[in-house]
Amino acid sequence: RSIRAENVCRDRLEKTIILFTKVLLDFLDQHPFSFTPLIQRSLEFAVSYVFTEAGEGIVFERFIVQCMNLIKMIVKNYAYKPSKNIEDSSPETLEAHKIKTAFFTYPTLMEICRRLVTHYFLLTKEELMMWEEDPESFTVEETGGDSWKYSLRPCTEVLFIDIFHEYNQTLSPVLLEMVHSLQGPTNMEDTSAILIKDAVFNAVGLAAYELFDSVDFDQWFKNQLLAELQVSHNRYKPIRRRVIWLIGQWISVKFKSDLRPMLYEAIRNLLQDQDLVRMQKSPIDVTNCIFDGLICSCLFFFQYLEPMFTLLFQLLQEVTQCDTKMHVLHVLSCVIERVNMQIRPYVDCLIQYLPLLWKQSEEHNMLRCAILTTLIHLVQGLGADSKNLYPFLLPVIQLSTDVSQPPHVYLLEDGLELWLVTLENSPCLTSDLLRIFQNMSALLDLSSENLKNCFKIINAYIFLSSSAFLQTYATDLCRSFCELLKDITTEGQVQVLKVVENALKVNPVLGPQVFQPLLPSVFRGIIDGERYPVVMSTYLGIMGRVLLQNASFFSVLLSQMACELGQELDQILGNMIEMWVDRMDNITQPERRKLSALALLSLLPSLNSVIQDKFCGIINISVEGLHDVMTEDPETGTYKDCMLMSHFEEPKATEDEEPPTEQDKRKKLLALKDPVHTVSLQQFIYEKLKAQQELLGEQGFQALMETVDTEVVAQLQEFLQGF
Repeated sequence: RSIRAENVCRDRLEKTIILFTKVLLDFLDQHPFSFTPLIQRSLEFAVSYVFTEAGEGIVFERFIVQCMNLIKMIVKNYAYKPSKNIEDSSPETLEAHKIKTAFFTYPTLMEICRRLVTHYFLLTKEELMMWEEDPESFTVEETGGDSWKYSLRPCTEVLFIDIFHEYNQTLSPVLLEMVHSLQGPTNMEDTSAILIKDAVFNAVGLAAYELFDSVDFDQWFKNQLLAELQVSHNRYKPIRRRVIWLIGQWISVKFKSDLRPMLYEAIRNLLQDQDLVRMQKSPIDVTNCIFDGLICSCLFFFQYLEPMFTLLFQLLQEVTQCDTKMHVLHVLSCVIERVNMQIRPYVDCLIQYLPLLWKQSEEHNMLRCAILTTLIHLVQGLGADSKNLYPFLLPVIQLSTDVSQPPHVYLLEDGLELWLVTLENSPCLTSDLLRIFQNMSALLDLSSENLKNCFKIINAYIFLSSSAFLQTYATDLCRSFCELLKDITTEGQVQVLKVVENALKVNPVLGPQVFQPLLPSVFRGIIDGERYPVVMSTYLGIMGRVLLQNASFFSVLLSQMACELGQELDQILGNMIEMWVDRMDNITQPERRKLSALALLSLLPSLNSVIQDKFCGIINISVEGLHDVMTEDPETGTYKDCMLMSHFEEPKATEDEEPPTEQDKRKKLLALKDPVHTVSLQQFIYEKLKAQQELLGEQGFQALMETVDTEVVAQLQEFLQGF
């Protein structure tokens, strides 16, 4: 009974102490300058109990964590840091900084650093036992999200990082002295020496960025660390695990590329060590090292691609914890992303396993997100061959993007990206791929941050098979667009209009028909002088497509607008041309500028008085277009249209670029049918002017040309030399 009473009393006392420390932390957080008089005493209190013999036998873990958080908050507090220009700092800041500087002397900092590394960083018997019995759970517990605030180990590491960053010039020599003391072989019977080495290596990894100029890591890797990885003694497992983690920390900081083959060879050996894989948490550190190395460079990795990918896949199958599977999948995704098409010979095993893993992860949405990311990179790596994944891939996309299904909350963003890359790499439109678009209407109604990807998906369908897609979904799509345009940002409005523009470009006949309900608002926007240049530019791009590529539909639209506005048809046409000419500077894309010139020129030859009245503006736009697209051949002195494409060239990618997708190829083929890329603006102007001259006769034509500025006429004549 007395023992029970003593425990109850101790519990109450500990809770009271923690409450007091929490009040102190909250006070510091909310009122840093009011806390200034307490800085000295708070630091003395916390450091004496945590980093001297004063606390031995009486402190408890939660109290140590609170004290470390208190020290960390004082060290990092921006209110206590003077500006580079001292004169810009407030007196309160300078006072607090003075107190901090007076406390953190060299002996104090050295003792804190040594105690953190040689006492708090040491793995405990409980941790070693947990590592042996359940390594994956140990990994998850050790790397938990906000655990630094509440758990001792991550809290000590965060404090070490912050203090080392703040006082690195003082502490670097202290840590380097510890490293030098570890040179030479370690006695396998001396568990304490092994744990000290693990702790020091941990500190060097955490301080990697601060030690950049102080450590020759390449030499250390070659002369010591590589040998440490090759020690096979069972008691040395903590060091092998720590060394590969240490390399992973440094590889993005300071590691020569020509050392990578030695590193990859060591990693391969570690992954092949089944005892290591089963009995310790090395898999995470090994895969981290692969990931960090690939982020920096995939140089030399290709020769190890097959064994690495195979071993990583085996590891994915063997691990059981959801978090570990996610981590290994993340590294596999990185490998696939970096090597791209070169992954194709090795992915069959993964392709066969992913459906099973997807089914097993039904209750683990974050693991499913990792699977989606892996599928994204797989599809990009497989290109057109990704169609073989459709039996698994399309139902996954269907579920992930269905807002009526609860998992969409977690899966939607990655699901949309997977949907998009699937379309971009699809060689043809299948009925199942078309059917998935039924999910889009609800997605557009959400008006969420995912709208941009939704528009990209819609465009991808248009490029893939405009006729089948528009005939099936254009009505619903048009209705959704009309609702969206009532309440959407300018950027969103442009995205909607670009879909319409692409539809008109890809399918000049069907496009205007299916999006007819949207075109009157585009027409009104032009003649009313839309105030946003980017919107006006898109309006003119749409109208340019209709006028140039479907003149009969333009005539119908013009008649409709005349009726709606109660104005004469010619008056409406004149207003449109006048605003088009006036706002031409809103168009910045060379393709649209050439399109505008071609579209307005298509109104010629004409006897219409309104068109003749706007002739000067049409010629001005045409000459501007010539300046945009014509380049001079230095050898012949003649001009040529730089936008002309005469044959299909397979899009090529440099070593730093991703290979062209099927959609890239479709866009190239589309360009070969686009007047912007097939019609010479120079030739088109000449033919239209000649036809106008023949229609009016020489005298009438000259009178028309006299309405054009003489300088513009001179530029036009220079461009048309040789015709």
